[in-house]
Amino acid sequence: MLKQIAVRPASGTWVIRAGGAVLGESSRALELTEGDKPLTIYFPREDVAMAFLEPSGYRSTSAALGDAEHYHIASKSRSYDNAVFSYTDPKPEAAEIKGYLAFDLQDGVAVEQV
Repeated sequence: MLKQIAVRPASGTWVIRAGGAVLGESSRALELTEGDKPLTIYFPREDVAMAFLEPSGYRSTSAALGDAEHYHIASKSRSYDNAVFSYTDPKPEAAEIKGYLAFDLQDGVAVEQV
């Protein structure tokens, strides 16, 4: 049985930081909830400084969402491997996140509402 997926506009403005640098800010972000997992914020590509992202050869698959491509974040202080993911062809239940970017929260990478 697949977990319930819900995608809706995220209220307010959201920012993504890596190594202290702001990589993006958006008032058009989406929030995705999948069952009882914590919500994930997805940013439109147009609102993220793509120059800081390097394509990774890593791919992952979610039974509920589909196949994701990953990116490394290159900041002045360090590199964050496979810290960004995007579903280029998500399953119908999550079609709204197609092409949006989400970030793995880790030491030095933060997604915050401002």
